Amino acid sequence: MEQKTGKLRFLSGNMLKIIAAISMLLDHIGVIFFPSVTAFRILGRLAFPIFAFMIAEGCKYTHHRLRYFLTVFLMGLGYSAVFYVYSKQLYFCILITFACSIALIFALQEFKAALLSPTIGAIGKIIRGFLFVALIVCVFLFTKLFDVDYGFVGCIIPLLVSLCHAPKENCPKLWKKLDCIPLSVLGLAIGLVFYIIVYGEFRIYSLLSIPLLLLYSGERGRCKMKYFFYVFYPAHLLTLEGIAMLLSILQK
Repeated sequence: MEQKTGKLRFLSGNMLKIIAAISMLLDHIGVIFFPSVTAFRILGRLAFPIFAFMIAEGCKYTHHRLRYFLTVFLMGLGYSAVFYVYSKQLYFCILITFACSIALIFALQEFKAALLSPTIGAIGKIIRGFLFVALIVCVFLFTKLFDVDYGFVGCIIPLLVSLCHAPKENCPKLWKKLDCIPLSVLGLAIGLVFYIIVYGEFRIYSLLSIPLLLLYSGERGRCKMKYFFYVFYPAHLLTLEGIAMLLSILQK
């Protein structure tokens, strides 16, 4: 049974991120150069759910939670600052969205660990639960006060993916069995339904990511490519904008 499952799940985390990066590139090519061609936008709908799923996976396996959060947050802050200088608009990009997701997931991890810990009393459990809920409220207010990519729903989707992730210590066997890729994908699917309801339009095609994620092997892949993906987001946007500006100058 395990061998059959292994054959069916052949996509590593790196392979999924490459698919998402290509999808994102095609989406932005369509936005900038071919706004009337819907095929680019449809293919581009794979990017967000795959990256959202992999953000939750990163939170599950990272050994350096603060570094993971700061890497995503500071890169997002830097890109948002550049965008503000360029356009004079205060807009927080998808990296800031995912930084909020990471903070929520880590707060949830602390709450889960506290619930199962025999050394943490009832007050400690209540405090951690309160802090988790308070952080959700803060993220909600942040997305309402500022223009944040994908809004509050985008921040919550990786959190939904992580709901079934089992704590590393004092975890019941049943919970460990529930910590599986299909249930994580189910959490993503539930989030995507809300995402489609809120944003509509081409977002329904984001559900095409579900079959791909069900093929996820649970392995990262041979190469360490995480920093490539952090850099790819701002790099490809700057490249496409540069090409668009050059074409505009040449056409004059």
